[in-house]
Amino acid sequence: TPPCCFAMAFAALRHGALRGCARTSVAHRPAASVFAPTAIARANFSDDGHDDFKPKRKAMPDMGNEDEVLALIDEHVKSHPVLLYMKGTPSAPQCGFSQQVVRVMHSVGVDFSSINVLEHQEIREGIKKYSDWPTIPQLYVDGEFVGGCDIITAEFQSGDLAKLLEEKGLIEAEK
Repeated sequence: TPPCCFAMAFAALRHGALRGCARTSVAHRPAASVFAPTAIARANFSDDGHDDFKPKRKAMPDMGNEDEVLALIDEHVKSHPVLLYMKGTPSAPQCGFSQQVVRVMHSVGVDFSSINVLEHQEIREGIKKYSDWPTIPQLYVDGEFVGGCDIITAEFQSGDLAKLLEEKGLIEAEK
């Protein structure tokens, strides 16, 4: 009998295989139905609760308005210590360059957030204007643009990326 998927995931976490994926957004996770037994019913929420307990959602910006898209990108960049704009997700990159940067991030052992630019064409184009950089992926550390795949790979190989992340307190210095 093959081991259950939870045991395999636990083993992978224990061995560091999934390190760095801790902040992947809910949209990137497998659907709950993949792991949940079919007999479990959906939760039934009533509307008779107090407004303080109801979910609060931000209004989505007008994605047709370039200024609002750039403001959204700015908010993303400034609210995540390490943010990667990429094609696909860390668990399923949709281009080789994005895959390379994900591998680098996992190699240095930093937790990072990611945004799949393939989900919103406006963000895909807006991030290029925001950074004045023509390609994706794009890595931001502590609100600052670091670079694309070639720069990140070169900085990783020289040790400069690890040094930057250590200086920002995002990874521990190697001893």
